[in-house]
Amino acid sequence: MTDQQKTLPTDQNVDAFLSTITPPMKRTDCEQLRQIFEEMTGYPAVIWGNTMIGFGHYHYRYSSGHEGDSFLVGFSPRKANITLYFATGPEREQFLSRLGKHKSGKSCISINKLADIDLLVLRELIVHSVAFLEKTYPKS
Repeated sequence: MTDQQKTLPTDQNVDAFLSTITPPMKRTDCEQLRQIFEEMTGYPAVIWGNTMIGFGHYHYRYSSGHEGDSFLVGFSPRKANITLYFATGPEREQFLSRLGKHKSGKSCISINKLADIDLLVLRELIVHSVAFLEKTYPKS
């Protein structure tokens, strides 16, 4: 039995997707996040699944044999907040302690608005996360 990965890159237009986000302040924050993520990663925005905007790509394979593909970093506008996706690397907590108002899970961070966080720390976290994943899962 093979696990089918559910969240994959699509050819959905990112600008069209961003234009549907409400309220307008959240849309503006997501447009700014796109610019920051593209600038810091050098990768274009790609819609993964229905609502995730990812940057870059890597293939993972765990010791259990489970493997798949994912974006290096990304974000998703949710109903209640904006979810940011980063690697779970060992130094992540150092960045989160300086990020500002957020809630964190295993690989995601939730913010209410960009004004609540330090954008310089966000940029550092993006760079750190991409470097960690590219080192952990080098392209073959």
